[in-house]
Amino acid sequence: MNRTLAALLLLCAAAEAQALRCDGRVVDVGDHAIQVRERCGEPFWIDAYTEVLVQGEYGPLEQRVERPVEAWYYNFGPNRLLRRLLLVDDRLLREDSLGYGVAAIGADCRLDALPVGTPAGALVARCGEPASRRDRWREIIRRDSAGNAHRRFVRDEDWVYDLGASRDRRLLRLVDGVLQGVERLDR
Repeated sequence: MNRTLAALLLLCAAAEAQALRCDGRVVDVGDHAIQVRERCGEPFWIDAYTEVLVQGEYGPLEQRVERPVEAWYYNFGPNRLLRRLLLVDDRLLREDSLGYGVAAIGADCRLDALPVGTPAGALVARCGEPASRRDRWREIIRRDSAGNAHRRFVRDEDWVYDLGASRDRRLLRLVDGVLQGVERLDR
């Protein structure tokens, strides 16, 4: 019985160690956006969009619910992890670690070395904001055999970084805030 209690205490301590701490205060799943801001301050980048949930499509009662989704990015410096906090309806849903942070936003840019799958906030942390940005939306509809539809709106983005007069530009393609590829743009 003592071993079971000790194991539970270790699991609780490990879970607490994984929680994000801002100035000694814990930020946890379910916290309201205002609580996160009070504890951690302003994020350096917010990736915001709206998602639409459709229930009962083509049935006697169809309901569409629009809800805000925001990914907040925090850089705590090169000795701590870069963090992405996903908020849905102003509540913290999930926290992700994205590798070590940077000494200064935009000061560690190696666009050709960025792996596919890099989140938008990690791009901004390393390279700063793009010189230009264009968003497009497309809709994917999946229907099941019972006649229900699941609609998902996909955000396609093109980000252009200008590396200076003596260097080429780079076009970064992102889908739903995640890097899909980098290509050179001649001057």
